[in-house]
Amino acid sequence: MSSLLDLVGNTPLVELKKINPNPKVKIYGKLEGNNPGGSVKDRAAFSMIKGALSRGEIRPGVKLIEATSGNTGIALAMIARLFDLEIELIMPQSSTRERVLTMEAFGAKVVLTETMESARDFADEKAASDEYFMLNQFANPDNWKAHYNSTGPEIYKDTEQSITHFVSSMGTTGTIMGVSRFLKEQNDNIQIVGCQPTDGSSIPGIRKWPVEYLPKIFDRSRVDKIIEVTQDDAVKMTRKLAKEEAVFAGMSSGGATWAAVELAKEINEGVIVCIICDRGDRYLSSDLFG
Repeated sequence: MSSLLDLVGNTPLVELKKINPNPKVKIYGKLEGNNPGGSVKDRAAFSMIKGALSRGEIRPGVKLIEATSGNTGIALAMIARLFDLEIELIMPQSSTRERVLTMEAFGAKVVLTETMESARDFADEKAASDEYFMLNQFANPDNWKAHYNSTGPEIYKDTEQSITHFVSSMGTTGTIMGVSRFLKEQNDNIQIVGCQPTDGSSIPGIRKWPVEYLPKIFDRSRVDKIIEVTQDDAVKMTRKLAKEEAVFAGMSSGGATWAAVELAKEINEGVIVCIICDRGDRYLSSDLFG
């Protein structure tokens, strides 16, 4: 009999045919919304909590605290509940209502701040107290190790080792760091492509961090190319995914898919895999789907 944690990972890989502009290239989306918590962040959340517990870092009676834009918070709230851990999640006030309510449904306390940067500052301040323990997804190697141990091997296996390009949105950068490490060990010619928003664009789940907030787990040398995407292009592609491919996802997935499509226009042939990092039902209270 399986537990909920046994359902984390092994998500499907589906070909995106209708949006592909190049018949000599295949584009696949890895549907991370099929994780039990609904996003790619289930992998990192499980890895970070399991790692901290195994090292004895979470003392009895101590509450977890974490700054999050949404998906990590939902994943942490779900998995913390399975381990009977209290958790407080700090989020920017721009977060959709669905995300807040989902975290609260799992029993988490949610605090809203003005921006993601202020959420991180607030969590850092609270974590200095003996009452709290912060997993710190931005600096915790258990974040990228989750993708080195699962996401990367799954992609390599499911493409029958034929992958030539991997595309991922960059937020905490855990996904791209872990997958890059694994894929480059298998074949150094595989190109790792990151997706960032253009200046002035707001895309939940994708960030271009100020230098002082750059995730400590990020290593620029592990990313071969960075493609910048506008908010408008991310929105249009998210809607196109739903209407043409029947893939219902969030805006960061639209951004990564847009980057994958642009990449397909540039290369003669290849196999591109992009991360569809969550489900679209987390954005229904926003204007993402018009």
